[in-house]
Amino acid sequence: MNIIGTLYIISAPSGAGKTSLIKALLRQVDDLTVSVSHTTRAPRAGEIDGEDYHFIDVNRFQQLQAQNAFLEQAQVFGHFYGTARQSMQTLLNQGMDVILEIDWQGATQVRQQFLQAVSIFIFPPSYAELAQRLSARGQDSPAIIQRRMQDALNEMRHYTPFDYLVVNEVFDTALQQLKAIVHSQRLRMAQQKVRHQALFTDLGLG
Repeated sequence: MNIIGTLYIISAPSGAGKTSLIKALLRQVDDLTVSVSHTTRAPRAGEIDGEDYHFIDVNRFQQLQAQNAFLEQAQVFGHFYGTARQSMQTLLNQGMDVILEIDWQGATQVRQQFLQAVSIFIFPPSYAELAQRLSARGQDSPAIIQRRMQDALNEMRHYTPFDYLVVNEVFDTALQQLKAIVHSQRLRMAQQKVRHQALFTDLGLG
């Protein structure tokens, strides 16, 4: 019997630091990866097809939709995004823990189909800090920043169905909390019985 990986849903408003935390988590935890989504938007500077996203056209996306290939899908600012069901399941079957970095709507879709998923919501430490982080990018007008703030607040209103809440006030503390969640899941009885099957047999416990 092989160890089946755990599916982690991680959601957060823009400005909460989710992407930076996930990148750091991947560097520090073995056998953990991010599911690469499909999107119809064009690649941004520095993005690599197959690593950041699978970049496809609308016709191909609709073909995959018709084949029920997506575990979850959404349309954001006129572009389609989707998580391929089969590639994610293949990683889990190989014993990899897989992170889905998606919004609350995608999280809802995944939980309905994948009851074993572990969901984590990341909050900023305060309204003022969130506003500062969004403004610090220096790329958006005040009107766009205000809209992004409103979108962030709307996202955070949907935190209650999640299993865990991490507040990213101090980056290293939030990272340690994420690592603790992953390690605690790996210590669950079902995982440990597979991992230490030889020990259980040696002790005459099956």
